[in-house]
Amino acid sequence: MILYVLRRLAATAAILLVVCAATFAIFYLMPADPAQGACGKACSPQRIAEIRTTLGLNHSVFVQFRDYLVGIVSGRTYGTGAQAVHCPAPCLGFSFQTDQPVWRMLTDRLPVSVSIAVGAAVLWLIVGVGAGVISALRRGSLWDRAAMTAALGGVSLPVYFTALVLQYLLVVKLGLLPYPQAIALTADPAGWAQSMVMPWITLAMLYAGIYARITRGEMLDSLGQNYVRTARAKGLPEPTVLRRHALRPALMPIVTIFGMDLGALLGGALITESVFGLPGVGKLAADAINSADQPVILGVTLFAAGFVVLANVAVDLVYALLDPRVRAVG
Repeated sequence: MILYVLRRLAATAAILLVVCAATFAIFYLMPADPAQGACGKACSPQRIAEIRTTLGLNHSVFVQFRDYLVGIVSGRTYGTGAQAVHCPAPCLGFSFQTDQPVWRMLTDRLPVSVSIAVGAAVLWLIVGVGAGVISALRRGSLWDRAAMTAALGGVSLPVYFTALVLQYLLVVKLGLLPYPQAIALTADPAGWAQSMVMPWITLAMLYAGIYARITRGEMLDSLGQNYVRTARAKGLPEPTVLRRHALRPALMPIVTIFGMDLGALLGGALITESVFGLPGVGKLAADAINSADQPVILGVTLFAAGFVVLANVAVDLVYALLDPRVRAVG
């Protein structure tokens, strides 16, 4: 198991390096001038030239990429003399529009994105997997048809539409919830939960529908397998048959997509955070795109890619725990 984990971590490091190189190339080899992007729309040619020198854009691409990697590991200083700006490790770039290291901007916004992603994930797992299991056990019933219709509706509705409808109903018309705000969990747990309810429901409606349909299909497939019939023929209690022999294999694809979905959301729920005005990583990305702040866009992209890659590693480890054959093959 230790060797398997080490192999997966080595592969993860290689993937992150490739992602970093590809992302860096996309942002720094495009026709758009990174110095212009870092300076903003209203910027003098002299200021653009200063930023070009400060960012090291007068060096070759390979030197720029090497400096970028070194900055991630040990920090980096942009410019020289009195104009020098230090970016501590891990340095994912420096925003000259906000005069802040990108890493600090990301970590300041991360608690909001984590609050949204984790809360929504718990909700969609409970509702989606639960509805899928019940639908499979009551195949063809009124519950099955109603649940699958609701799941299809949840998947079909755009996130921004669901968010706006919830705001209108729960905040404006009924006054049941306050408008979402960024409240720290440790400062006011009740206020934090109230502010997160609508973002959680908005995301959970989308993902719960997907998980319900996948769980139903996998459960029906498992229930039709010979090993389930054998377990029943041996006289095992029905709850044991369902839990050990039907639900467990049905959860394998759920684990896979859950890791990818949660990893992607931890990198920022761009639409949800923008609609509710929550200052998370996704809102930071949206603001950076609007202001053409390329160091921030690059940093958010790498940050989100890192979460997805690490989430896949976690999924592989869970796979190895659930199925020993994965360890043998991997």
